[in-house]
Amino acid sequence: MSNDNNRTLTVTWDDPMVYVQHAATMSGLEIMQAMIAGQFPPPPIARLMNFTLGEVEKGRAVFTAEPAEYHYNPIGVVHGGLISTLLDSALGCAVHTTLPAGVLYTTLELHVNFVRPLTQHTGPVRCEAQVLHSGRRMATAEAKVTDAGGKLYGHGTTTCMIFPADGG
Repeated sequence: MSNDNNRTLTVTWDDPMVYVQHAATMSGLEIMQAMIAGQFPPPPIARLMNFTLGEVEKGRAVFTAEPAEYHYNPIGVVHGGLISTLLDSALGCAVHTTLPAGVLYTTLELHVNFVRPLTQHTGPVRCEAQVLHSGRRMATAEAKVTDAGGKLYGHGTTTCMIFPADGG
């Protein structure tokens, strides 16, 4: 079936392994700060979903995104995957900021609550994550997705496993 209303999205990205290459010598906070400073390229998922890491400090990370038509699902609103991906990214990066060089993390569990739908008319949204606990083997964090007026669109929590970068 032909569709005269087709739109196009072109995505380019850089090698995502740049972060892994520096994991042994830079803390998570240093890696996140280097990304904000433009010393490292954004990861492919950030380019694909069009979101940006804007702020970090130990135990905290803030991402921003602007919901667009290409984020839509078949029912005419932004797919929940955008909020889920923003939450997972901000939560994970907040955890990463607490880790020393040579230590990585991965998400074990992500719990997402959707409060209201996003649309292309929502405008920019902000996802702010805060670490609740960062231990030797496990970390937990919570985050919210809000619009410019502070209206809540979603919130979530994560549990992350912490492990040495060398896999040992």
